[in-house]
Amino acid sequence: MGIIIAPSILSADFAKLGEEVKLIEDAGAEMLHIDIMDGHFVPNISIGPGVVKSLRRVSKLEFDVHLMIENPERYIEEFAAAGADIITVHIEATKHIYLIIQQIKSLGIKVGVSLNPGTPLDLLIYILQELDMVLLMTVNPGFGGQKFMPEVLPKIVALSGILKEINPDCKIQVDGGINTDTARLVSRAGADILVAGAAVFAAPDPQKAMKDILRAAKEEQ
Repeated sequence: MGIIIAPSILSADFAKLGEEVKLIEDAGAEMLHIDIMDGHFVPNISIGPGVVKSLRRVSKLEFDVHLMIENPERYIEEFAAAGADIITVHIEATKHIYLIIQQIKSLGIKVGVSLNPGTPLDLLIYILQELDMVLLMTVNPGFGGQKFMPEVLPKIVALSGILKEINPDCKIQVDGGINTDTARLVSRAGADILVAGAAVFAAPDPQKAMKDILRAAKEEQ
């Protein structure tokens, strides 16, 4: 798998969510990023397993479910049953990250762990071999449309180097403020999967926007 764009439905029009997802699927998207927010770990509240299940009936995309919630272990089985292909949990949201990783893997789906911008990579060192993906937030989580934080770029570079030694199959995903300009920066730093929300769904032509971001990212590979 080369570099890919994972459009985030956080910025989609929820009144016509199925149509929006079909639009980006028809444009060649391979993955759909689904942000789950509980109003506790992050200030906002978004959606639950019911929406994921509804989307699963109308889409063949790989569902990348990003749990920005406290006590994620309570809901993992529900999201897996709803159709998640990847479940990502925040290392800051639990005291038992290894147990949660094993819980997700036991359900036969891929597992990711996310770090907020200020969280050091050191916390990952003993679990990296267990992961399919690491999500590095390039904004503070909880709201769409935020400005990209360039301070995270050295973190992407460092993680890329570590993974080449420890777990070369593990993908680096970045989320926050991704557009054609920042896509070049994170791709150059070593990111594999770019989450783009407002830059895709708020654009006049979401299909063109997604393709433009992907093209910009691939230019740096």
